[in-house]
Amino acid sequence: MIGAAETNGSDLFVVFISNEKKQIPLWHQKASARADGIILWDYHVICIQRSGEGNAPHKVWDLDSSLTFPTPLDQYVSEAIRPSFQLFPEYKRLFRVVHAPIFLRFFASDRRHMRDAVGNWISQPPTWEPIVAEDGTVHNLDEYIRVSTTDVLTDIEDDSIQSLFSQKFGLVASESQLEDLFSFIS
Repeated sequence: MIGAAETNGSDLFVVFISNEKKQIPLWHQKASARADGIILWDYHVICIQRSGEGNAPHKVWDLDSSLTFPTPLDQYVSEAIRPSFQLFPEYKRLFRVVHAPIFLRFFASDRRHMRDAVGNWISQPPTWEPIVAEDGTVHNLDEYIRVSTTDVLTDIEDDSIQSLFSQKFGLVASESQLEDLFSFIS
């Protein structure tokens, strides 16, 4: 197991949920008009907070979820991701997990994804400035969203987990690996 959670943000992980078709179902989403809260996103981003010492659960921070805020990871997986629900293969979710301190250094978005084909805003952008990476990159959101089954971890072990703490794009886990991954890094 890799070290315990700290208070400097090293206990936080940014998780991009998507797939090769950019069609991922999630339940209990505020944007849904359905009673079960299901919606089909092209991608979705959550934050997972690694638990501290003891038996405290890992927490999911999802601003778009109607579940408790934050939600214990096992409950979020069970109720929002619903891996037991039989999906066609093209809807299977993949999870790009990036250690938050690395993400904050390398992520960039000039908000081009918020404009239509003509260049008009689809909705009003946030009031703060676009995010520029420390190396000057102005947009790499697509690289964080882009996931493939060929990128999925073959095995959760110390060597593969180290990329989570050293690579700007982290690692890609399957639905069946997400909870195990966080158990391993606790």
